[in-house]
Amino acid sequence: MSAVILGIESTAHTLSFGFVDVEGVAYPSESAVFKPEEGGIHPREAADHHSKVAGELLKRFMETHELSRRDIDAVAFSQGPGLGPCLRVGASIARSLSHSWNIPLVGVNHCVAHIEIGRSQTGCDDPVLLYVSGGNTQVIARANERYRVLGETLDIGIGNMLDKFARAQGIPFPGGPEIERLAAAWTADTPGAELSGVSLPYGVQGMDLTFSGILTAAQQKTLDGNPLREVCWSLQEHSFAACVEVAERAMAHTGKEELLLGGGVACNERLREMSQIMCGERGGESFWPARPFCVDNGTMIAELGRRMIDSGTITSLTNSAVSPGLRTDHTIVTWD
Repeated sequence: MSAVILGIESTAHTLSFGFVDVEGVAYPSESAVFKPEEGGIHPREAADHHSKVAGELLKRFMETHELSRRDIDAVAFSQGPGLGPCLRVGASIARSLSHSWNIPLVGVNHCVAHIEIGRSQTGCDDPVLLYVSGGNTQVIARANERYRVLGETLDIGIGNMLDKFARAQGIPFPGGPEIERLAAAWTADTPGAELSGVSLPYGVQGMDLTFSGILTAAQQKTLDGNPLREVCWSLQEHSFAACVEVAERAMAHTGKEELLLGGGVACNERLREMSQIMCGERGGESFWPARPFCVDNGTMIAELGRRMIDSGTITSLTNSAVSPGLRTDHTIVTWD
C-alpha cells in the first residue's frame, strides 16, 4: 500500500476511520454509530461510546485494509463543528497517533469535508452545495478563498427535524430512512397522492430555512388522526421543496450550473429526484456521492486533509483544539 492519509470523524453519533491515498483514491471507512436507547443524542453518552469502541475499531480498520503504521503519511481529524465531547475524542486519538507515529496532524472543517468528498467522488467542479444533515442545513458556494453560506437553517437541521418527528411516532433512530419508506408507501398505494397530503408550514425565509414549525405541525397532524404515511409524505415534500428552492436561488445568484448534495439526508431518493428535476429545468446538473460518502465518514476527513497538506497546511499541536462552533466560511480555502 502506498502512503495514505488517515481520517478520523467524530462530530456527533459516528466514530469513523477512513483513508485516501496520496492520489486521492478513496477507500471505505470503518464506522461505529451510537444509537441511544431512548431520546436524542446526549453528547457525553456519545463521547463515552466513541472512547469505548475506538481501540477495537481502529484495529479492525487497519486489519481490514492491511495497513501498518508505516503506510500512514498523516492523520486528519474533524476539528469542528460538532458536539464538543465527541470532537475531543477524535482529536485526542489523532494527536496520539500523530505523536507516536511521528506524522503530520491536520484539523479539518467537517462541513467543508462534505463538499470535497462530493467533488472528488462525483467529478463536479464548482457546485452549489445543498448540505442536509442532522445538525446542519446550509446552502454553500465558493467565492474566492472561502466557501460562503448563502442560506441556512435558523433553528434546527433538517435531519434533526426528521429524527424528532420519527421519535415522537415511536420510530427508532435514525428516523429518516423509515420516514422515506412510509412516504414512498403512501405514494405507491394512494392514487393522486401528489395532489393530496396534509397542509404544513413552508419554512422558507428569504434565503434561510426553518424546520421547527413544520415539525410541530406534522406532530399535530398525527395527533389529529391523519395517517402516519400521509404525514410522512407531506413532511418530506414540504421540507425538501423548501431546501431545493433556496438551492435554486443560490444557483441563479451565483451563475453556477452544478448542485451537489451532501450530508446524511442526501441519501434520500426523493430529495435526489427533486434536485434532479430542478437542475434539469434550469439547464444544470445535480450530483451526489454514494451513500457511504454522504453520511459522516472518516474518508471525507482524510480527503480534505489530503488537499490541505498538498497546499501546505498542517496543524500544530497548540492549534489543534476542537471548535464546536466552527462555521463553513471560517476555513480559508488554499486548494483548487
